[in-house]
Amino acid sequence: MQDQGNVDLQDQPRRHYRAFAIAVGCLMFLLGVTALAGWLLQVEIVISLVPGFPSMAFNTALCFVLSGMGLAASTLAARRFRATATITAGLAAAIAAARLVEIVTIGRTFHNVDVLITRFLVPPDFIAKIGGGMGPNTALVFLIANLSVLLSLHAEKKSQVVQELTSYVVITLGMIALAGYVTDAEQGYRWGPYAAMALHTAIGIVIFGSGLLARSWWMQPANRAQIPLWIPAAVCFTGLLVDLYTPLGVANGILYVPLVLTALWFGNRNAPLFFAFACTVLLMLGFFAVRHNEAAFWQEIANRTITAATLWLIALLVYYFMRNTHYLEGERVRFGALVRGTPDAVVVIDERGTIKNFNPAAESMFGYSLQETIGRNIKMLMPEPYHSEHDGYLAHYRQTGEERIIGTTRMVSGRRKNGIVFPIDLSISAVVTGHTKTFVGIVRDISERVRQEERMKTTLSQLEAYTAELERSNHDLDEFAYIASHDLKEPLRGLHNHSRFLLEDYEDKLDEDGVRRLNRLVRLSQRMEKLVNDLLYFSRLGRQQLAVKRTDIGLIVKDVVATMELLLEERHAKVIIDGRLPEVVCDAPRLTEVFRNLITNAIKYTDKPAPLVSIGYLDRFLGKDGTVARNVFFVKDNGKGIPQEFHEDIFRIFKRLEKSQDSDDGTGAGLTFVRKIIARHNGDIWLESEVGTGTTFYFTLGKKREGQNAAA
Repeated sequence: MQDQGNVDLQDQPRRHYRAFAIAVGCLMFLLGVTALAGWLLQVEIVISLVPGFPSMAFNTALCFVLSGMGLAASTLAARRFRATATITAGLAAAIAAARLVEIVTIGRTFHNVDVLITRFLVPPDFIAKIGGGMGPNTALVFLIANLSVLLSLHAEKKSQVVQELTSYVVITLGMIALAGYVTDAEQGYRWGPYAAMALHTAIGIVIFGSGLLARSWWMQPANRAQIPLWIPAAVCFTGLLVDLYTPLGVANGILYVPLVLTALWFGNRNAPLFFAFACTVLLMLGFFAVRHNEAAFWQEIANRTITAATLWLIALLVYYFMRNTHYLEGERVRFGALVRGTPDAVVVIDERGTIKNFNPAAESMFGYSLQETIGRNIKMLMPEPYHSEHDGYLAHYRQTGEERIIGTTRMVSGRRKNGIVFPIDLSISAVVTGHTKTFVGIVRDISERVRQEERMKTTLSQLEAYTAELERSNHDLDEFAYIASHDLKEPLRGLHNHSRFLLEDYEDKLDEDGVRRLNRLVRLSQRMEKLVNDLLYFSRLGRQQLAVKRTDIGLIVKDVVATMELLLEERHAKVIIDGRLPEVVCDAPRLTEVFRNLITNAIKYTDKPAPLVSIGYLDRFLGKDGTVARNVFFVKDNGKGIPQEFHEDIFRIFKRLEKSQDSDDGTGAGLTFVRKIIARHNGDIWLESEVGTGTTFYFTLGKKREGQNAAA
């Protein structure tokens, strides 16, 4: 409801301007209808007002009727009113244009345009008695005024300035005619030997110009005048009177200066240029309206030229002053909007600490309203010790000019209206205006940040405690691994050795079942020792530092294949390198172990008579499930394949899905070691497999896989 009220308040002047323009249109219509009635009823007093004064021509009255209808209808939004305004204004402009063409081409003694319409309605003898016709000044007014209305109806964005300028010209021409009647200077209302402008025509034209001006302000209310129009109008009228009776036109130049200066009270910054133009027209008309002494003729021309140049100079100065004022006002409005809209509190104080401004964010932050803070000392927002020290700091600053906190941002405390003290970030800047210095403080509530920092400190201390506990646990685990491996290996070796001794010394005394059981005991003790060794190796693998360096992966694979030559021959297996393998930064011995385990598993767990292992590298990998990865190595075989449900089980330590042909050689920890080594290289390993066709192991070094299910 408040916003709607503001809109209504802003639209109120606009409604007033439109109402004034409609009223002027109606008044012109009544003036024209009255004059037409005088012609039709042959009432001479209505046509000329004063005996012996020029009469209002029939076409002039008709133009008043048409122009009044056009002006009033042009302010209404309905399409039928706009069409009416276009037709009536167009007819009035056509009549005026025809009259001007007639004056220019035929001369002053012919009034064919007036007679063409009048003779069908008025007796010829009355027409001959009244005589005259529409004067050139009247025709010019109706032409330019109605053209400006037509322009505004069909080019609204560009016509406001044109119509405002036209209104000034129309008012000026009407006032010149009125001044001619007041001063008995016929040159004011009669241009040359042509028909003169009647007294009530001059009054109607001044009213017509006022209506056009109101309509131009209605079109763009931001440019409306801030003072009544009669003030500059009175100055124009007075200036013209003085101009007609002052030698050399000196005094009127002085009078026109205040007229240009009145533009300062208008909202339109182009107003001084409009007034300068109007004054120039007045100067020219005032010069040609009187007879001149030949001796002083060129002096008057020089005087008026200097006067016009001075007026335009003043108008330009006023124009640039108003432009700068508008710019500063715009900046002030934008700055005010910025201050009101910023999420940080903005507090402005003077040199004595008195609060001058308090934005909405500050009201929300401190709990005080604007009325509660303006004019009070800034100390009201401070807890101790800042509350007691602030006046002393300002006094010290005024005496010495020493800046302790100005230009910096520091963490202090603020106090809300309810007495709660809270942490803030405070940034203060000084703004100097003449001899006055103002301080602008930007305040940010950092309560949440402080709470986060406290939580972070608590978390960090807990993390440090957890890290220390983890280091202690790892150390205990290392000790346990060494002790367990030593304590377990000793009885295992004893069990193995004693079993071998029994076989060597008493084999001939034992039956076949006893020998078989002793051999089984020897193999189990050997396998147990391998399991203990693998467990010890796995515990060390996660804590030992990697010896990384740039390594050619192709050389690693060739070295692994060379060491496995005997196994490859026995199994009729073949290892090929698919493409070129890159150089990477890695721990070469560990990566050698990765490839050896993957190749060994591919050869052992196969049902093909000729196992084939392919090793390669992919710049970009797109998996069957949409997984995307870059810089990927792969080891592919043509073996049995691994069912989907066991893809994670195979990486668990000592977990084997089936026995190989020489299962006593392994413990089932190989793939566990592979995953651990790749994880130490910040990589990842996964597989794709098809039962009966083969398996492909993929792994990266240095980056995790990205974009899981990216293709989905």
